[in-house]
Amino acid sequence: MSGTLRSRKRRDIGGESEAPTSSSAVQALNMDDASSDIEIYAREVLSSLIMDNLPPTPNNFSLYFDRLLEEKSENLRKQIVSMLELEESNDDEKTILLEQSLKQGFSSVKNILSVTANLYKNMALMTKILDKRKKELGEHPEIKEAIGVMASLESDVSKLNGILKKQSSQMKTMYDETAKIVKSVENETIFDNQFGVYNRRYLMQKVEQEITLIEKFKHNSSLIFIELSRDLKTSINNDKALKLMTRTIARLLLKTSRRSDIVAHYGNGKFSMLLKHTDLENAKRTSERLCDLVSNSNFFLADREIQLKIAIGITNIDAIHSVEEIVVSAMDGIEKSYTKKNIDFAVSLRDGIETTV
Repeated sequence: MSGTLRSRKRRDIGGESEAPTSSSAVQALNMDDASSDIEIYAREVLSSLIMDNLPPTPNNFSLYFDRLLEEKSENLRKQIVSMLELEESNDDEKTILLEQSLKQGFSSVKNILSVTANLYKNMALMTKILDKRKKELGEHPEIKEAIGVMASLESDVSKLNGILKKQSSQMKTMYDETAKIVKSVENETIFDNQFGVYNRRYLMQKVEQEITLIEKFKHNSSLIFIELSRDLKTSINNDKALKLMTRTIARLLLKTSRRSDIVAHYGNGKFSMLLKHTDLENAKRTSERLCDLVSNSNFFLADREIQLKIAIGITNIDAIHSVEEIVVSAMDGIEKSYTKKNIDFAVSLRDGIETTV
């Protein structure tokens, strides 16, 4: 049995492919019974994993579950998606919520420190005012009682000021300790708050994992890098508008991505999508869809309508090269995309540039 499985040809589920024909029941989905449909579909997913000689682990099952669903009818997709939405968030989503809560908490601590600092400044100002008034009263010896009251008040304010100064110093120490903790946590975060996608650290970690999986199971996966067109950046010359455009690109990437895709901000406005079990041909189709989606999403700047445009670099992931080499290859694809006419993406390979796109 195992020898038979190894001899089977693995398919790429990122594009159009024939559904497994393990049984006629798999093909005949009953749209009137959601529970029955999803049970039949789950069997089909399991059958596909076995056909492709992949272990039916939760991650592999989830990946195939999402990809094969694209081939099904709209009614079945809606039924299954509605059921998935009732499930709890996955671990990554919980981690992201935790990171956001932590940063909000740290921001609150920072605000408390700022308010305390202002209070200390106001107390110092009050001390100066009291000293000034005391000198003014000293010029009128006939009101000795008022001078005595003023001296007593000054003493009380001075004591209060000393207490506040000590507490403010303690809060500053606690703030510094909290900042160190938050900084150490940030070094382990997976989420980019600015654009609402995963961050560079998480992307590199996932590509590293994919390299290990490819080495073991010999499937195809791709990496694409995306940036707002440099020609558009030059023509706009408005930092605020460009930032809003870049955020729009991030939202569109999330909109078009599948649950198994990893969308991340690599840095400096460059985004990346890790396309698991997707060969170069299907990565090109994904890139083409992205370019069309972005170009149809116009941006308004004052009375000017601007057509958004992106540049995409595509590369394959293999078990021979390092994460850094694969990333450099994808970014090189972006550079090559600017040399092409009537197309906004290019494929880059470690041994050269693919000319057919």
